[in-house]
Amino acid sequence: MAQAGVILDKDQFNCSICLDTLKNPVTIPCGHNYCFNCIREHWNQNDILGVFACPQCRQNFNPRPTLARNTMLADVVERFKTVGLNGDVIESFAEADDVECDVCTGRKNKAVKSCLVCLASYCDLHVQPHYESAAFKKHKLVTASKQLQETICPIHDKLLEVFCRSDNQCICYLCLADEHKGHDTVRAEEEVQHRLGQLSDMQQTCQLQIDYREKQSEELKQAIVSLSRCARGAIEKSDAVFTGLIRSIELKRFEVKELILAQEKTAIAQTEQLLSLIHKEIAELKKTTAELNRCSYTEDHIPFLQSYQSLPAPPALSPPLSYRQHSDLPIGALMDAVSDFKGLLEEVCQGGFSNIYEKVKDLIIVGPLNSDPLPGQTVALMDISPRNIECNRNPFISEGFVPMFALSQTGTRPSTVFRQKNLQRRSHSRRK
Repeated sequence: MAQAGVILDKDQFNCSICLDTLKNPVTIPCGHNYCFNCIREHWNQNDILGVFACPQCRQNFNPRPTLARNTMLADVVERFKTVGLNGDVIESFAEADDVECDVCTGRKNKAVKSCLVCLASYCDLHVQPHYESAAFKKHKLVTASKQLQETICPIHDKLLEVFCRSDNQCICYLCLADEHKGHDTVRAEEEVQHRLGQLSDMQQTCQLQIDYREKQSEELKQAIVSLSRCARGAIEKSDAVFTGLIRSIELKRFEVKELILAQEKTAIAQTEQLLSLIHKEIAELKKTTAELNRCSYTEDHIPFLQSYQSLPAPPALSPPLSYRQHSDLPIGALMDAVSDFKGLLEEVCQGGFSNIYEKVKDLIIVGPLNSDPLPGQTVALMDISPRNIECNRNPFISEGFVPMFALSQTGTRPSTVFRQKNLQRRSHSRRK
């Protein structure tokens, strides 16, 4: 970088919010870089207002941008923290979560490597002898770890390099001659390779199970869509059927109303005709009565006798017309017929609903899983029968619903018990 004439300053890798070197750097859409925690906390404070702006250029973003780690910038910053512009190693002090260098004095630098032979951790400066000196060529360097002491045998203070399969634990070579003598032992590297093979098989099995369940999930989603479509179609058809039934009932109601009004009109016309005849006879009788009264008041005998001879005879009344009193009107019989019709209709509706309910109740949409298990897999059957599913029941059907009527063997026609009772009741009323 220095040879190319590029001059870099440490401040170029500082976060403008915390003014420290970038930690887990992220780049927002305007191009500026910040620490992940810094920009997240900054936007969290403005989350209520819904304003997400860059602290430097003040550019607003809506919706809130997703923060993604800038891997390249993170590598550059990490390199810049440990190596100077001319390739010289510089100090990088250890923080709370870092592994400290065991060689540094005073404030310790961040360790980058741990030696399993030296049982110590080194920073970039103090690990250089392990790369340059031939005396350290056989030492094994690993990524710096705080658990370095756990790789040491607590009995012999030697590196744990052997795995005892009999006791399922890591041991050192001196343990082979003591309590682990004669056990099934292998080198730790070999056991790691063996366990990695088992781990790969487990991962493959898990992936197969994931694929299998995802396939089932998609099939169930499609089943839900299909079921919802069928349910909506059934609702539309049933609504059309019940709408037709309602219209038919309305038509019958109108016909009964018109029938009653027609009978009323005929009866009123006949009654008015009878009233006209009666009124005419009453007028003639009143006229005859007036002449009789006039003749009865004559004081002379001769004029009375002469007038009496010319008196008209009382008019003969027409034959009496038959009519019913209010108590004999056929309203009661009419209401009995309407009640019988209501009972028959309720019986048919209740029987039809029971038939529909039985058909829907016995319809099993999803049953127990009986699929074949995958290789190396034991499938536990899931009992999703209706008794173990908490579902929304029909609010109009109580628990333990038992129809209060009988069905025929086919279950498609209602019983005739109610009809027979009504017929018996009507025959009794006719006899009376």
